[in-house]
Amino acid sequence: MEFSEFWTICSTNGIVLDKKQLDDFRRFHDELIYWNEKVNMISRKDYDNLLEKHFIHSLSILKYVNLKKKARCLDIGTGGGFPGIPLKLARPDLHMLMIDSIGKKIKMAEMFAQHTGLKNISALKIRAEELAASKRYRGQFDYVFARAVTNTLSLIHWSKRILRPEGKIVLLKGGDLKDEIQEALDDIRGLSVKEYDLNLLGVPSFKEDEKKLLVFEIEKKPQK
Repeated sequence: MEFSEFWTICSTNGIVLDKKQLDDFRRFHDELIYWNEKVNMISRKDYDNLLEKHFIHSLSILKYVNLKKKARCLDIGTGGGFPGIPLKLARPDLHMLMIDSIGKKIKMAEMFAQHTGLKNISALKIRAEELAASKRYRGQFDYVFARAVTNTLSLIHWSKRILRPEGKIVLLKGGDLKDEIQEALDDIRGLSVKEYDLNLLGVPSFKEDEKKLLVFEIEKKPQK
């Protein structure tokens, strides 16, 4: 996929990028491939499909979730910066913290974040459960994002401590998630979910690969 097609697909799906943003995506793309040869963050088989499998996949959140202005966001298990950096490039107003437990990956994500030149984006080496246990982050985030990091129930348990009232947990996953979703709904009181099949114009592979977006919310005061 060329960047002209990337821009067209984004625009067609309501994700509008100006020339500077497109240039920033191009720079991130080139840096990611360069550094991936030294620090393995993504499969080398994905190079030809990087824009589709990682960039557009991350940005698909913007098609289904209306992120509020200047929202405080957490990206769990970011790896090389996904979905955090693409979301931040497309929505510079967001406050983005990216975390990962693997030191070499979070160093790369931090470097990429610095190279965007944008404010309010940072990376931290920490496990999600450790961050959730820290009083510093209690009730700090409007959105928690993750891409196929671990099981859904664990992610929600960690996230519920650090979400603000009316905060959302947004997960990019794939396949049949019925049992995984039901386990979470049975375990956590006041939990609700919206499940979306990723269906982006110009990217038929998402539908073919059964890519999904899950948006969870927890009622502040569940009804008895």
